[in-house]
Amino acid sequence: MRSIGDMARGSGLGVSALRFYDRAGVLVPAWVDPVSGYRWYAPRQLEEARVLARLRRAGMPVADIRLVLAGWSGADTDLVRKLLEAHLRRLEQGLSDARGEFSALRALLDHRENAMTSLRSATVRLSVAAPELAAALDTVRFAASSDPELPMLGGVLFDIEGESLHVVATDRYRLAVGRAGVAGHDGGRVQVIVPSPLADAMRALLDGEGSVRLSVDGDRVSLEAGDRQAAGQCLDHDFPDYRRLLPVPGGRRAPVEVAAFRKALETGPVRSGEAGAPDLSVLRAEDGGTVTLCADGDDGDGDPNRVAVNRAFLLDALAAGARDRLILEFGDPTAPIAIRRPDDEGAFSVLMPVRLED
Repeated sequence: MRSIGDMARGSGLGVSALRFYDRAGVLVPAWVDPVSGYRWYAPRQLEEARVLARLRRAGMPVADIRLVLAGWSGADTDLVRKLLEAHLRRLEQGLSDARGEFSALRALLDHRENAMTSLRSATVRLSVAAPELAAALDTVRFAASSDPELPMLGGVLFDIEGESLHVVATDRYRLAVGRAGVAGHDGGRVQVIVPSPLADAMRALLDGEGSVRLSVDGDRVSLEAGDRQAAGQCLDHDFPDYRRLLPVPGGRRAPVEVAAFRKALETGPVRSGEAGAPDLSVLRAEDGGTVTLCADGDDGDGDPNRVAVNRAFLLDALAAGARDRLILEFGDPTAPIAIRRPDDEGAFSVLMPVRLED
């Protein structure tokens, strides 16, 4: 007999996925300990679990997966073949439909008139306190993307408006915002995307207490600190409207002591998904404004206060928060989690939740 952990390692299905397929009647353990509830599988079920993992990755509906497994070991494989062929046809039709929709969207983009004045063609000269800009860059740098397919996210947005400079980075799964006050800018809003290597070079200059000079001249940006300078070309892309991605304040708030919370995350329970998938920490916002880590065996079906996040991303966000105490703000289980500073809620990180196995 194989334990559920052995089945997970041998099949590529996570433990939580195996529990789900047990409840759904798709892959039921050969024996369940009546006292502990622990699941045990027969040796022959490993092959079925591997087949299930492939069907799951191919996006086959659960109802069809159940029939495929029911007929997998039989002498007559006609039903299994017909189910596989039918699902492949659905995938091909879906891909064809998606291509048509994307073609229409590209046409709309090609012909859409941009009535806004370009935010990337201005000339700006301003000063900013070095410690403020350093803190802002430290707040967001971890969230910048390294995906070559999305070059517009491969840097830090400098968003200048009025007397504020917002710096923003996102890789789609997390977003971070920092801010600093500026002097000398009385024009309209200006945005430039500073490539990550240049942002790092700028950060290396910010080791003093005085002010530094930030200049934007069309597609070129520079930072001067005394007789030292970091300068280069901006990314020739438009950054997404990050303001539309920000969470609406007002969710459930839970203050955490960062050192203790980090230790709990690093040593506590995780959900290990399929091979290559990140480890997840499942958090529950309790009444009274506290956060607990859910054990792997705690299914918590339908619990609106339970949310899963990429553990490594959460640890990065806690480090970038640079405070002994931070505030976790929860919405519903599908809403982003915000990690805020108690003393400056304009500097924060946002993490997208990860969907648990149904």
